[in-house]
Amino acid sequence: MPNNVQRREAAKRKLQRQLARRQQQARARRQRLIIVGVVAGVLVVAGGVWLLTRPSTTDTTASGADGTSLTSTSTEPTTPCSYPASGTAAKEVAAPGNLSPLNSGTVDVTLELNDGAVPITLDRTAAPCSVNSFLSLASQGFFDDTTCHRVTDSGQLNILQCGDPTGTGTGGPGYTFADEPGSTEELKMDSEGQVTIPAGSVVVANAGPYSSTSGSQFFITGTDARLGTGYTKFGTVSGDGLAVISSIVDRGTADGSQDGAPAETVTITSVQVPEGSLDGTGDYPEPTSPAPTDAVPTDAVPSENAPSESAPAESTEPAPTS
Repeated sequence: MPNNVQRREAAKRKLQRQLARRQQQARARRQRLIIVGVVAGVLVVAGGVWLLTRPSTTDTTASGADGTSLTSTSTEPTTPCSYPASGTAAKEVAAPGNLSPLNSGTVDVTLELNDGAVPITLDRTAAPCSVNSFLSLASQGFFDDTTCHRVTDSGQLNILQCGDPTGTGTGGPGYTFADEPGSTEELKMDSEGQVTIPAGSVVVANAGPYSSTSGSQFFITGTDARLGTGYTKFGTVSGDGLAVISSIVDRGTADGSQDGAPAETVTITSVQVPEGSLDGTGDYPEPTSPAPTDAVPTDAVPSENAPSESAPAESTEPAPTS
C-alpha cells in the first residue's frame, strides 16, 4: 500500500501532466488565432485590391439569333452614340461600330416595299445616332424581306410600323440606343403636352419617350400625328413615297380594328443605302446632362419598342405599340 510520500509524488506527476496538456492546448489556440488572423488579413487586402482595380462598368448579356451570347458594357456614355446589348436579336446583326458618326447634313435612302418605293431623307443633324443605327442595319440587310407588322388608322394617328424581322412587334436588333428628343424641338407643344409630327415623318418606335428602348423598329406617319414629346424623328418621306404609305394605312387592318396587322401584307424587299454612308466622324460638343425624365406621358398600351400617346389603354384611338 503506497505511503504518503508515494501518494504525493503521484499527485505531483499528475499535476505536471495536466499543466503540460494545458500548455499544449493554449499553444494550439494561439496558433489557430494566428492562422485566422492571417486569412482575414489576406481577404481584406484582396478585397481592397479588387475595389481599386475592378472595372467601373456593368456587363449585360443578350443572346444572338444563333443562341450565342452577346455581351456589352453598360456605362455612362463616353462617346456621342452608344449601342449596348439588349434582348435577343431577331436577326443576326452587329451593332454600329462608329460611335461618333456624322452629325450634320442628310443622306437619302430608299425603302423598297412590295407596294412601291418610298424615298426617305435621313436627318443626321437632328438624330445622328438613330440615323447611324438605321444605316448600319440596312447595310447589313437586316430589314430585307421583312414584313411591316402594324397599321394604326384612327382620327388621331395614322401610321405604318416596320423594322421587326419576326413580324410580331417584339423583335429588335439585340441592342438599344438612347432617344434623341431634340429632333422634334422645333415642333410646338400644345397645352396637353403633345406635339404634332408632320405626315411623312420617320420616327423611332419605343415604349415611351425617354424610355431608352429604341431598337430597329420605326413608324412612318401617313397624316399629321399628335404624340408626346421625346420621340425621335430621324427622317422624312419624300417624292411619291407618302402616297404609298397613305395607301397602305387607308386599307386599314386585317381584322378591321384601328390597330393591328395591315389588311394586306406589306413587305420591305430591301433598303437602298448610298455607298460610304457610314463613313465619317462628326463634330460634337462636350457631353451634357441627360434629358429630363419627369412629367412625360407613358405608353397607353404596354409594349416593347413602340410609340405611345397619353390616351388610356381602353381608348378607341390606341397609341402606337409594337
